[in-house]
Amino acid sequence: MSTIVIDPVTRIEGHLRIEAETNSSGVVTSALSSGTMMRGIEIILKGRDPREAWAFTQRICGVCTVVHALTSVRAVEDALGITVPTNARHIRNLLMGSQLVQDQVTHFYQLTSMDWLNVVSASQASATATSDLQKCHSKWANNSPAYFESVKQKLGKFIATGQLGLFSNGYWDNPGYKLPPEMNLMLFAHWLEALEWQRKVLRMQAIFGGRNPHPNFAIGGVPCSFHMAPNAAGILVPAPGSTGIDQAGLDLVQSCITDMRDFVNQVLRPDVLALASHYKDWFTRGEGVGNFLTFGEYPQDDNADLAKNLFVPRGAILNRKISEILPVDLRNTNEVQELIPHSWLGYTKGKNAGLHPFQGETTPDYTGPKAAYQNLDAKKPYSWMKTPQWKGHHMEVGPLSRVLVMYAKRTAAVRDHVDSALKDLNLPFSAMYSTMGRILAQSIDTQVVADQLQVWFNQLTANVAGGDFRTHNAAKFEPSTWATSSKGVGFSEAPRGALGHWVNINAAKISNYQCIVPTTWNAAPRDSDGHGGPYEMALLKHTLAVPNQPLELLRTIHSFNPCMACAVHIMDPEQNETLKVTVRA
Repeated sequence: MSTIVIDPVTRIEGHLRIEAETNSSGVVTSALSSGTMMRGIEIILKGRDPREAWAFTQRICGVCTVVHALTSVRAVEDALGITVPTNARHIRNLLMGSQLVQDQVTHFYQLTSMDWLNVVSASQASATATSDLQKCHSKWANNSPAYFESVKQKLGKFIATGQLGLFSNGYWDNPGYKLPPEMNLMLFAHWLEALEWQRKVLRMQAIFGGRNPHPNFAIGGVPCSFHMAPNAAGILVPAPGSTGIDQAGLDLVQSCITDMRDFVNQVLRPDVLALASHYKDWFTRGEGVGNFLTFGEYPQDDNADLAKNLFVPRGAILNRKISEILPVDLRNTNEVQELIPHSWLGYTKGKNAGLHPFQGETTPDYTGPKAAYQNLDAKKPYSWMKTPQWKGHHMEVGPLSRVLVMYAKRTAAVRDHVDSALKDLNLPFSAMYSTMGRILAQSIDTQVVADQLQVWFNQLTANVAGGDFRTHNAAKFEPSTWATSSKGVGFSEAPRGALGHWVNINAAKISNYQCIVPTTWNAAPRDSDGHGGPYEMALLKHTLAVPNQPLELLRTIHSFNPCMACAVHIMDPEQNETLKVTVRA
């Protein structure tokens, strides 16, 4: 038996340690997932004005900024009974949707693709053959032999220096890489293009939120305003001396949406399908726990209860049973609970208690290894993360969960994309429950939301053209109008999955605040019965082709798109290694 240690896992947000036990055949028989930082945002927020909570929670992560801010705003609005104008709803949907599309494109290319494409092999490709390959896959404009030759030359010079930089820790000689050189070159070219693409499309965040990262938000609506008036021809033009969004700003938003849709439809989706066709064996590996959860996202009307009509519906699936989507109540103290039997945290009622977030506690209690090289003990606490459960079950959250729930709810676009992809790949529906299934689901999720951005934008512009310029509701904004005590829950579907914020307000101050983020669900340590969370279960039965190159483990972990910075906070100052993989017999 050998112990594989990856600490930290790279190409993710934050710090994650994975330990896996393998038998004599190199098959993983046990795995542990450890968040090696402690999150203290909940402690920081106690005693603060709830109207400023979003600005603190937004800084939980430098990537998941929009989702934490809006989820926090929704929690406070829920507690105080505040509704928002129609324009604010549309703008929030646009901000959330654009964040998801940008994040998931970046995840596939910058964070995941190097697990599957061989950057060294790409330098050996024929530019002409790569051009032909690109033309077969889509009508994307960057498809000439000259274009791919220029990419190849840049890559060749980089490799010739002997200093691969951010690619230097790749396992390029691992037999697990299967793509032909031309596909490697095509995907690498798109890797480069995605960097420039995301810079352009994120301008939408700056238009509506004033900046990116960390756009501005507001309780009761959005912080931007419209200052337009019809001219003699009835066309909306900037009002004299205005500083708000005008037609030029809306035109730029339209340009961002068009760029998003074009790249997702013509680059991301064809690339994922092409990659999947070469790695069909990965549609049978890395399932996880078989339970799936969504909180829902994108309100479709101005109902005070946001969950009543959502584009991405709320629901739970147990044991793959997509014929029965179970209702989820985020206020019910018997449904969502956080446990800490294997967490470096303490509860007043003891390690075996399960607390709903309204009663949640965040009390550090570190009892783990004194040095980074020491192994974790599965019988003791081994992570800074809590173990959230829904009705006593570990749940997977993320794009796969959203796609499964929407498929079950008969969302037409999702069903069409899933059925078409599986037909093209000649795979059964059960293939979705896998490492490659997550990647495929993420691409479908991205395309569906990218297309829906145009719908929300059309609704926004039609409402503004009709003369409704309202973006904020100031009612109940002042503490003098609040009840002595109240509590609320905010929810969203972050790119990585179901996100919830729960707030208790007393005497106009936050008395308790708890966040359960997607990665806390997916990277959760074991529960009191020893059952592992999605990461730990998904790694079982993997076979390592090369023991000191755990490529197989990284492929499955990256398919979840980890964000440890959201799940935990405050880094150990003594943990200063950039990458460490060890194998101990």
